[in-house]
Amino acid sequence: MISSRERVAIALEHEEPDRVPLDLGGSPTTGMHVSTVYALRQALKLDPPGTPVKVIEPFQMLGEIAPDLQEALGVDVVELCSRTNFFGFKNEDWKPWRLFDGTPVLVPGKFNTQPSKDGSILMYPCGDTSASPCARMPKGGFYFDALDRQQRPIDWKNLDVKDNLEEFGPISVEELNFFRREAERLYFETDKAIFANFGGTSFGDIALVPGMNLRQPRGIRGVKEWYMCHVRRPDFILEVFEAQCEIALENLEKIYNAVGNRVTAVFVTGTDFGTQREPAMSITTYRKLYKPFHKRVNDWIHENTSWKTFIHSCGSVEPLIPEFIDAGFDVLNPVQTSAANMDPRMLKRKYGDRITFWGGGVDTQRTLPFGTPDQVRREVQERIRIFAPGGGFVFNTIHNVQPRIPIENVLAMYRAVRDFGKYPIKKK
Repeated sequence: MISSRERVAIALEHEEPDRVPLDLGGSPTTGMHVSTVYALRQALKLDPPGTPVKVIEPFQMLGEIAPDLQEALGVDVVELCSRTNFFGFKNEDWKPWRLFDGTPVLVPGKFNTQPSKDGSILMYPCGDTSASPCARMPKGGFYFDALDRQQRPIDWKNLDVKDNLEEFGPISVEELNFFRREAERLYFETDKAIFANFGGTSFGDIALVPGMNLRQPRGIRGVKEWYMCHVRRPDFILEVFEAQCEIALENLEKIYNAVGNRVTAVFVTGTDFGTQREPAMSITTYRKLYKPFHKRVNDWIHENTSWKTFIHSCGSVEPLIPEFIDAGFDVLNPVQTSAANMDPRMLKRKYGDRITFWGGGVDTQRTLPFGTPDQVRREVQERIRIFAPGGGFVFNTIHNVQPRIPIENVLAMYRAVRDFGKYPIKKK
């Protein structure tokens, strides 16, 4: 019997392992909301009632996929990421907290929130409540929305590239030692594929632009202003990306020296290039502003490591997929088949031998939250039949599993992966 690590590696080489590999919790875009993790653990009788679950990514409020849950579901991937989260504080010193719906959770010690008059909850960068808030969870909500952090008027005539590079810099010795220890632990204590997210290579990711981890961010930190610069000041965007890329490549060399080839895949970018109906930018704009830096990072990784490179981009991105492939990406996620022009059969036929589809396993906008268990099961079976032949497929939902999903549907999904994911994949 092959190991989980071997199973994922085989699939990434576009060959068929014994079964379709399964990811849950390997990255910040392939996880599960903490309330659903809690409900799933209760349904599987892994915990006594009321046992809290750790929030390991507090921006999206993703729950920890602990080893016992991994084994119960047959998960093949484990995450290697920084201890410092989107809000700039470390995941440590856990303390109890409750969601609006009453779900008991554990949050990091510097998860310091304050209520607003409207009943929403404000989050603060680095846990510092003396700074201006960086994110807001609406009353009754389940995760945080980034706040516009354009704290001062922009002096368009005197833009300073350094202001939009404040969050990037040389990796610390402490962080390198952490990555080294964790990579060794995960490699030798598990048989799972290590999916790494080292940070620093996601150019223009709008989740990062506001600087939620900075007490007083400078530069262009408003979403509208940032995207306007793509048209009105593309040279400024290029300067920011050029400097960020130089820092990233220097850091990647140090990281590789620390972790070696224990990593199977690496999260390069989470920038979204699609809307529900079409790409968010033209092919020309992608080629000019983003592709050169994607290619430099991917080329370095492929020339110096055995890692496979991963791009996350939501939405209708089919016209950009050839560009992603040419830029050197090995893996596409989340494969949003609910968006326009993202038919799974077409995607597999046109691109299935050149890029691995990591996602697309079930529609998280309609089927998983609103379908019946039978409908979930049938859709999972159908997606496996489409994406799995010839390898190049890792099962995951389309983006993270959201809150308020009927637990019967979640169970039906994982049972279907188990029942229909064995090679050779049976045809109808």
